Amino acid sequence: MQPTNLGEVDLALYDVIIVGARVAGAPTAMLLAKHGHRVLVLDRGSFPSDAVSTHYIHQAGLVQLQKWGLLDEVVAAGTPAIRLMNYRHGDIDLIGFADPIEGIDAVYCPRRTVLDEILVNAARRAGAEVVEQFTVTDLVFGESGEVLGVRGREGDGEVRELRARLVIGADGTHSQVAKRVGAELYNVRPAAGFIYYSYFSGVDDWGLHHKTGFNHRWFGSWPTNDGLTMVATICALDQLKEFRTDPETAFQAVIDDVEPAMGAQFRDTARRAEPLRPMRYPDNYYRRAHGPGWALVGDAGYHKDPITGWGITDAFLHAELLADRAHEGLAGERAMADALEEYVKIRDEISAGVYDFTTVMASMELPPFFDAVLRAIGKTPHWTNKMLGLIAGGVEDHEIFSPDNLERIYEDAGFPEAKRIYDPTA
Repeated sequence: MQPTNLGEVDLALYDVIIVGARVAGAPTAMLLAKHGHRVLVLDRGSFPSDAVSTHYIHQAGLVQLQKWGLLDEVVAAGTPAIRLMNYRHGDIDLIGFADPIEGIDAVYCPRRTVLDEILVNAARRAGAEVVEQFTVTDLVFGESGEVLGVRGREGDGEVRELRARLVIGADGTHSQVAKRVGAELYNVRPAAGFIYYSYFSGVDDWGLHHKTGFNHRWFGSWPTNDGLTMVATICALDQLKEFRTDPETAFQAVIDDVEPAMGAQFRDTARRAEPLRPMRYPDNYYRRAHGPGWALVGDAGYHKDPITGWGITDAFLHAELLADRAHEGLAGERAMADALEEYVKIRDEISAGVYDFTTVMASMELPPFFDAVLRAIGKTPHWTNKMLGLIAGGVEDHEIFSPDNLERIYEDAGFPEAKRIYDPTA
């Protein structure tokens, strides 16, 4: 579908302007347009185009795509289905797969060139106006400090002023919207590592791996589009300076260190299709995500370490949550401030467990409680798949971590009484 040109559209007041048209912005636009609102989406890029990403969509995120009628498009684009997870942390193995969630029995890891274009086109079909290559340079404020719109330019054109009842920042960790409104951070936890990744042929038999070694090193692999496998490494931040001196050698060394047999195969058969891409991500954080005339969604308002691959899934879940609450405010069903406050409250509640788990795993060093529980879980297929279901978003925390269930896990594994730990703070 062709992008909208601002010279061709009526520039009267919009209901919503969304800054950013990727995995958070495009679904928010689609859903608000389906509610009947006039939505303008501005993105400094053009589509299809790539983005730094884990690519991974958990089953909970695929449920959203299925609900929106878009999962079939992801599959039709040649995105491989993955139905086995090989997880290792040190000498703990979890090999299996989560039970189906609303009929979805696989995960998919599409290239962002594929996924983002599907989402943007869905927003257009729903009635949203999408303007590509538009750079937002500032916000428009009213006398009381409320946000009234945005300023920016399309391509090399003149600066334009566009007005809306609500401006949504879906423009990532370095969000201009968040910066202009002074959105404060909270619950900040320092970043633990950095990533290098690329796409490879010659390792088609690998499937999905998520493996942490003993030296604060991790590597993962997952099949993606075009017959390629994405392979990534994560190392602790104190290894970054040395890694940068020779990234290709260091990349190979991580795989050798974590899984020597796979390292040998990688050296012999893997063929890199694109340059290695570095990702030094910011600290984990929540941002104040609403105020008079504005809201934030996706990484603009909440970001965590990519090691658990929950970024895209959370973007989908929070996009729908924001769209539903913003619609209530726009339709006059409740005060917009109350609706957006509830959006943030629910967002923080439903993301807290993933946030805590992710920041623990990002350290690549398990606390005694998690070490004991995961060792016991790995002894039985039932609890292995249950744990993978929690990671996939289909199992609630208490189904594993309640005292009664911890007791069952340890009993089923025949775990020695002296090694059982029940207190997460131990």
